[in-house]
Amino acid sequence: MNVLVVCPNWVGDAVMATPALRALRRGFSGARIVGLMRPVIADVLDGLGCFDVSLVWKPRSKQRSERTWSVIKALRRERIDLAVLLPNSFHSAAVAWLAGARRRVGYRRDGRGWLLTDAIEPLKAGRRFVPTPVIDYYLELAYYLGCPRESYRLSLATTPADEQAADRVWTACRLGTAERVVVLNPGAAYGLAKCWPTEHFADLARNLARMHGTQVLVLCGPTERTMAQTIVQEADYPSVHSLADFPVSIGLSKACVRRCDLMIATDSGPRHLAAAFDVPVITLFGPTHIEWSETYFDKALHLQKKVPCGPCQLRECPLDHRCMRELEPEQVLRSALDMLDRFPREARPLRRPA
Repeated sequence: MNVLVVCPNWVGDAVMATPALRALRRGFSGARIVGLMRPVIADVLDGLGCFDVSLVWKPRSKQRSERTWSVIKALRRERIDLAVLLPNSFHSAAVAWLAGARRRVGYRRDGRGWLLTDAIEPLKAGRRFVPTPVIDYYLELAYYLGCPRESYRLSLATTPADEQAADRVWTACRLGTAERVVVLNPGAAYGLAKCWPTEHFADLARNLARMHGTQVLVLCGPTERTMAQTIVQEADYPSVHSLADFPVSIGLSKACVRRCDLMIATDSGPRHLAAAFDVPVITLFGPTHIEWSETYFDKALHLQKKVPCGPCQLRECPLDHRCMRELEPEQVLRSALDMLDRFPREARPLRRPA
């Protein structure tokens, strides 16, 4: 049997899909499982061994093999018996249909129900979708197909290349001798509404770094270097560093998070790296429903300022961004100190390579 799994397009969603991927692997243990994913998701899942074959799909790629029609041809050669569509997009269903998948299973969303052989109704209240944890949302697809029950544990892996890249950061920033390393992730690909003010991050970083033996590392993606540099400059403290001057990648971020003692992040994909590596994490929520991205992780703390206009789910705030602006650095600092005390490194597996 040949099974196609179309992976989510967002980093956080891909991490939250790992319980479902494990369930599918167990439920179809004798099958050949083909994973279809965007390039960044291939980096997220690298090292996990979820699939027998991984195909990268990027419609506007310079590499012909990653373009839509090339991917469809490759899938046709695989003779797919079953396609499991984790994304809600019409495109994912269209590709599975054009690839000749005999059975196509996914949620009835984005007007694609007619392309599916098994169109599952998402939970709704009237015309609105009920906020449902993404982990459960994906697992229900696996359970619908008869797969065994699976734990909520998120899982990721790093490669030797990822760890070598992190070694260079640890050496350059002299993090190896630090008593504690706190990682900050200020970016959010979803939109600016999810971002905590950079001056708040700078204030938090400075106060964390003032504690004896604590080093702060600001993560960033290729388009977030300026934000990371601004935080370091405004913090103006020698124990605050960033990845802005390094060749950044998802793999490097994974390895850095894996080694740290605490992560503080916006409601963005990288925050889920912490749960996958059993690292305590504080998430700063603004316009989004916490329920959508609940990870059931016992070392996670969610902070959200209750405001009359939220959670609005908007990508950009049309008002004054009060949900994030009024979340004070002092509150986050107190929570960070509490988390560091509650979950000391000695109580967790060693994360730094020898």
